[in-house]
Amino acid sequence: MEGVLDHDLRDVLTRVGGIDRCVSEFIRVTDQLLPPRVFFRLMPELRHGSRTPAGTPVRAQLLGSDPACLADNAARLAELGAEGVDLNFGCPAKTVNRHRGGAVLLDEPELVHRIVAAVRRAVPAAVPVSAKMRLGHLDEARMLDNARGIEAAGAAELVVHGRTKLQGYKPPAYWDRIAQIRAAVALPVIANGEVWSVADAERCLQESGCDALMLGRGLVGDPGLALALRGRAGPPWPVLLGLLRLYGRLITPRVAPRHRGGRLKQWLNMLRKSHPGAQQAYEAVRELNDAARIDERLAALEATLPAEAASQKE
Repeated sequence: MEGVLDHDLRDVLTRVGGIDRCVSEFIRVTDQLLPPRVFFRLMPELRHGSRTPAGTPVRAQLLGSDPACLADNAARLAELGAEGVDLNFGCPAKTVNRHRGGAVLLDEPELVHRIVAAVRRAVPAAVPVSAKMRLGHLDEARMLDNARGIEAAGAAELVVHGRTKLQGYKPPAYWDRIAQIRAAVALPVIANGEVWSVADAERCLQESGCDALMLGRGLVGDPGLALALRGRAGPPWPVLLGLLRLYGRLITPRVAPRHRGGRLKQWLNMLRKSHPGAQQAYEAVRELNDAARIDERLAALEATLPAEAASQKE
């Protein structure tokens, strides 16, 4: 989820709770060994035992098509203390695919296998290597070949997004196809795609046959979803509004002023799907671009909300 789920949002979402593990946004690998500063910039959790401030483990995700280069970068990540290394074979972005990254590699199961195998050999046995794939690039013809190749290469687990690259993010996700993959391999398979609610999650688990889920846009749109799946209440809107403002403070040192307001409105827009209060907040700031003015407007709204629903603080 490049451009959405960065380390500051991981920080905020894991404060809510219910999340077992995060995966970083993808780190592009082309033809060189990246310097440590690049990894620390994209995944500052490496400086803290590969954990968010709330203590949630974070696995580093690599994207690329050169097995040797990916292996070298995975080895460096292991040296820097990464909890694990995840390999991206699922990104549907046109720019990424044009440069032989993400879901386009699913047309080449042999290459997918070689990438996973090279990374597995490059990192210590105690460092798990996982992969995420879609059902395919343009169709599902090589779906099982890819899954079996990933397993044979030594991956510890496989996340499957229940759509092809061509299907993008258009509903539905084909969870029953994930069940076919789960039946074809012995490694743990984690279902992903179009899970926006507890009801969605229950159907996904039933149709896929999986016992674990990866949440993406659904969790960003409803930060309490992971807690709800455990039978616990998520945070009320006043707390989420406080978290939104906290996110604005966290991104201030590293995001250019002209982009900060857009980041806040981007997340607020996604929150509207699950929280009626977010609609009022969005209407209050939609014409604003300055992050400081947006925060002032949100603070004024927060002051009108019940005092007993205290906001999260840094």
